[in-house]
Amino acid sequence: MKASLKDNAVDFSFVFPAVLIFSIFYIYPFFYSFILSLTNYDLIGNFDFKKYYVGFRNFQDIFSDRDWWKSMYNGAFITFWALTFQNILALILALAVDKVIRLKKFYRVVFFILPVLSEIIIGLLMRQFLISEPVGRDVFNHLLTNVGLGAMAQEWLSGDKVRLVTALVHCWKGFGWAFVIFLAGLQSIPEQLYEAARIDGANAWRTFCKVTVPLLMPVITLILVLTILGTMQAFAMILALTKGAGGETTVPVMIIYFHLGNRFAGLACAEGLILGIILVAVSFTMFFISKKVREKYGVLPD
Repeated sequence: MKASLKDNAVDFSFVFPAVLIFSIFYIYPFFYSFILSLTNYDLIGNFDFKKYYVGFRNFQDIFSDRDWWKSMYNGAFITFWALTFQNILALILALAVDKVIRLKKFYRVVFFILPVLSEIIIGLLMRQFLISEPVGRDVFNHLLTNVGLGAMAQEWLSGDKVRLVTALVHCWKGFGWAFVIFLAGLQSIPEQLYEAARIDGANAWRTFCKVTVPLLMPVITLILVLTILGTMQAFAMILALTKGAGGETTVPVMIIYFHLGNRFAGLACAEGLILGIILVAVSFTMFFISKKVREKYGVLPD
């Protein structure tokens, strides 16, 4: 029996608010950004598409802009450390906490405190921690000196180590999200599967590879995608921590911010679109790889 027009209208009324919000805050800005990317509009005066139209010149300028591609490299470098060091640490801690019965909620709260804090606060705090006086407090170098490692003391937010230090600070700030999601995924795996693996004689490593990883693959994919999307769009913490460090830690969103501040709205929108397309392509690639891995191990849902 076909639903009546009234029933369809009632059903649509439930999703209409979500569709409206999505259209206002996502679809409309996307198309408006694309229109602006075809112009050299300077944010002064009324917008006239014909007057400011330059075609695809902004996109051509981006592909020949060394600063833009260096910022992409910086973002990819920080993302690499987030994908490896940050997420591996989060998985190890989640595996440890998953086996602990007592104080499990306490560990969840402790490891989740950092993601809740403002990125600006973390950036400013670590800047004070790592920079020498009088700008900062030089806490880390003093700590090294007190434990007999004074020879390692240096300017951590300058020179060739600033990019690595920035990546590690970002990992320290962000691993709590991955930890909580990993822990939730681990707790959703039935204990009977581990018992069956032990009965079959599988050791801890084989159980981890054959049971935990395949069943955790959707969670792993989600964390990888969120890590890539979040890290490549990192801005506030890096700006507060290093202010770009003369281009050594400048990331794509920072370039877009600077161009908007200098009234290159068309160029900034073009950069935003290119960054968005790259991130969407990477996300779909990760989901495709995850699907193939789950097909291999036979853990796709029915």
